[in-house]
Amino acid sequence: MTLEELPGDHRTAGRMEQAGDALEEVLSKALSQRSLTLGVYEAAKLLNVDPDNVVLCLLAADEEEEGDAALQIHFTLIQAFCCENDINILRVNNPARLAQLLLPAAGPGPPADLHCVLVTNPHASQWKDPALSQLMCFCRESRYMDQWVPVINLPER
Repeated sequence: MTLEELPGDHRTAGRMEQAGDALEEVLSKALSQRSLTLGVYEAAKLLNVDPDNVVLCLLAADEEEEGDAALQIHFTLIQAFCCENDINILRVNNPARLAQLLLPAAGPGPPADLHCVLVTNPHASQWKDPALSQLMCFCRESRYMDQWVPVINLPER
């Protein structure tokens, strides 16, 4: 039996694909409700002022940026804060797809910083959102498998 034939791999790949679809749906809804905070510094400000309103934190960096020490320090601090405040965290491994989903909302002007994206909970009804619930379950299951910051792949369209 090879590594590709292990039964857990297919389950994990399927879970990640479903979580990617759910994340895309959550981002689309959050975008329409204006409940997104884009950027490392803006996210840090919001986390400092109102962490109870944040339901999900996304951290995104491409391969070139993985070596950026300053960005990694910011990520470490944001992750620590989110863990202390029970905020689910996901790493997005394809920031280009994240930009496709979110940049039309940024409007004209300089490109938005998408290294950190926070999804806030503006309405109590959002907690009943099945896509958000699916993401929360994915994060919880990942923590059970000692993946405190799971990496997720947004599906290409």
